[in-house]
Amino acid sequence: MIERLPMEINVRESGAVSILEVHGRLTIGEPSEQLYAALQSVVKKGIRKVVVSLNSTPQIDSSGLSTLVRISIQLARDGGVLRLVCGPGRVRDALTVTRLVEAIPTFDSESAALANFA
Repeated sequence: MIERLPMEINVRESGAVSILEVHGRLTIGEPSEQLYAALQSVVKKGIRKVVVSLNSTPQIDSSGLSTLVRISIQLARDGGVLRLVCGPGRVRDALTVTRLVEAIPTFDSESAALANFA
């Protein structure tokens, strides 16, 4: 039996930008729902610039990818934007193969993502 480690999301602000750091696997079920709930909470506060850092995320599946797409669309409808932070590795490969990096700007570092808002 494979032990599933819990996912943790740390939310912090940098000026007018909310940064969500995802720690753990972003897969079907509770982890994807947890990220969506955290993103919804940020959006309900009126924040329109969001960065999701996936550098501490070892795995993402179609449910996790779908969550990122859903929140990106929702933010765009409300005049907001989503940026991803994801260095090289399995998660970046998944974002590239699915061409999500073309739909949601993706950066190697948080500082690069934040600079993109300027």
